[in-house]
Parts: sequence; structure tokens; C-alpha cells
Amino acid sequence: MSFKNQIDLTKLPEHIAIIMDGNGRWAKDHNKPRVYGHKHGVVSVRNIVEGAGEIGLKHLTLYAFSTENWNRPKLEVTALMQLLVNTISKEVDTLHKNGVKLTTIGDLNSLPNNCSKELERASELTKNNKGLNLILALSYSAKWEILQAVKTIANDVTEKSLNIYEINESVFASYLETKDIPDPELLIRTSGEHRISNFLLWQIAYSELYFTNKLWPDYRKEDLFEAIVNYQKRERRFGLTSDQLSN
Repeated sequence: MSFKNQIDLTKLPEHIAIIMDGNGRWAKDHNKPRVYGHKHGVVSVRNIVEGAGEIGLKHLTLYAFSTENWNRPKLEVTALMQLLVNTISKEVDTLHKNGVKLTTIGDLNSLPNNCSKELERASELTKNNKGLNLILALSYSAKWEILQAVKTIANDVTEKSLNIYEINESVFASYLETKDIPDPELLIRTSGEHRISNFLLWQIAYSELYFTNKLWPDYRKEDLFEAIVNYQKRERRFGLTSDQLSN
């Protein structure tokens, strides 16, 4: 039986986040430059988005480019940015046709102008779609996001538009990039690495973590379905005991 057929659609996580890792190693295994791996990673993105739509997932966040990635070789970064522009331009009509809403989080002001314009165009075109909310984390890091939130909160307190004693978890979360998006219940990382890499640190406080050895260019929708089946077999206690949950 396929993993898709094992999924309980009544217990589907509302939001899944994925750290797409392993493009470079995949390219190296094929004796190709790193950009070759990134290009094949786009095929995986397309397949995973298709799979998420098939099962009715509401939110899917893909960690596409971190703030630390700017430190990679200039040639690779330039190629990645151009690949991003080309991919969005090529895929946006299909996304729109399938009811996918494209959302972005991260320091978009740091992206090249042509990237920002293409993302803005795609977001505007798909903003009213009611299907999958596809969230691309671009030039994103959780520490950057949290610092930005703290600075804005500090300014609002100084300007007296926010009372410091009113600040709680929900107020703080409203200052984050993901303020309109539920926290992910499931975080997947490919390539066999077991770390979070500065991704959604606030939001994944109670996320289930799933690690797979598959490199991202080899990752397909059936792998996503397997992760969901694994997730649905877990007991999510949120600090309680099993007995408390059963009662």
C-alpha cells in the first residue's frame, strides 16, 4: 500500500515546513557543479507542491535561501538568484491555475531587484487563491526575524502604541514574519543532517521533527506522504502526560 493511501486526511497537519538540503552533495555525486543540483532541486519542489495539493495541505513552507547562504561563492549565489527568477516566472501561471497562493518570508529587500519584482508579481497574482499556501523562506533566518520583531516592539513601546505589560507570546508572534500563518506541526529535513539551521526557531517550539537521508533532488511526494504517516503515528503531548491525554 502506498503511503498516500495510509494518510488519515482527518488528522492532516495544517502546516508542514521543509529544510531542502542536499543539492550540492547530489551534484557532487553526479560529478556536476553545485548549480546542477539546485536545478534538479526545482523538480523536487514542483513534485512536492503537487503532492501537498493532492492531499489538501493548507500551508507548506520551503526553506529556499538563508541569510547565511549569501556567504557562499558569488557564482553560486548569482546562479541561484537567476534560477529563482526563472522558476517563479515559469511556474506562477500553473500555481495560479491550481489555486496555490504564493507567500514569501525573509529579508526580501536584500534580494536582487529582478527577484523582488518577480516575487511581487507572483504574490499579487495569487494572493486571493484559496488552495495551498506555498511559503518561500528567502534570505531568511530565525535570528534575523526575532531581532526584527524585538526592534519593532521596542519602537512601538517607545512610541507608546504598545504597552510593555501587554506583551505576551501571542503579541510577540504577531510581530513575526509568519504572523498570519499557523506554526508548523511537522518539520522535515532532507540529506541526513540533524540540525535546524536557524529556521523558524520560535514557530517550531512544539513541531514534530522528521529527518531523512534522501538528498533533496531525490525527494518526491511519496517521501512526503511517508513523513506524514510517521507524524500521524506520534503522540503529541505538549508537556502533558499520556494519561492526561487519554483522559
